[in-house]
Order: sequence, then C-alpha cells, then structure tokens
Amino acid sequence: MSLEIERKFLIADETFKKEAFKAIHVIQGYLSSATGRTVRVRTMDEKGYITVKGQSNAAGTSRFEWEKEISIDDVHDLLQLCEPGIVDKTRYLVRTGEYIYEVDEFYGDNKGLTVAEIELPDENAFFERPSWLGKEVTGDRRYYNSSLIKNPYKNWECKG
Repeated sequence: MSLEIERKFLIADETFKKEAFKAIHVIQGYLSSATGRTVRVRTMDEKGYITVKGQSNAAGTSRFEWEKEISIDDVHDLLQLCEPGIVDKTRYLVRTGEYIYEVDEFYGDNKGLTVAEIELPDENAFFERPSWLGKEVTGDRRYYNSSLIKNPYKNWECKG
C-alpha cells in the first residue's frame, strides 16, 4: 500500500496533445464506489489492473492506494460485476519538468470533460504549470472517476 499525492486540474486547451509522449485507452468500472473505499478494475491498452483506494485527506490531495496487475480476461469478467456506468477515456502522458501529467479525455456520458492529474512526492512539492493547464479542481469529488459513473458530466448544469 502506498500514499498517493496528486493534484487535479481542468484543461485550458488541447495543446497538451502535441506534447504527449504516449496515449493509452482506458476502460474502467467500479466494484465499489463507496465514499472512503473504492475498488476498481481497468484495462490500460493490453494490461489489466485492480485498485483499492482509501479515504482522501481534507484537501483531497492524498489517500492510500493499493494496485495489482491482473489478466485482461479477469478484468473483463469483473466488469460484469461492476456498478452501473463505465469510464471510457484516453490517458495522455505529458512530461513537464521533472513530473508527468496524466491527462484524461473522457468519452461516452463524460464526453467534453478533460482533466489533468499530477502525482507528487509530497503535498508542497513545486511543479511546473504548463500553459494548457486550467482551473485546479483537487478535492472536488465531482471529478473523481468513481463519481463520474454516478453523475456523468453530460448531466452537470454548471460545468467547470
């Protein structure tokens, strides 16, 4: 188990795509999306994973995370047991300074939403903010993938 420290941002424009060194297709579902304890399964291109995440701290910047690689067949089987709603997205990896931003462009019921996350070694670490980075939404639960299955972006009245 490890402590995940991340910050989350909206995207100001799509210039990040020109800077991306990799794009990965992600399909994920939630076996449990309970507040404070989520269990998800996902495919990332041709690999499968199961992940358990704990409760976020008050600022929403850190929480415990446990992840293991599992077979693609196991993910497909477990997706049949997941709660309603599947997250479908492309994850772009963009190096900026010493860190890598993971920029998720969502499809389906969450089309139109693009969010960047950066994992940091501690909550006060300095990181470069590229020009395409928009408003910070760290700690806003609406942007958690586990929330997007229950209240997809297409249903939001106030977006952004």
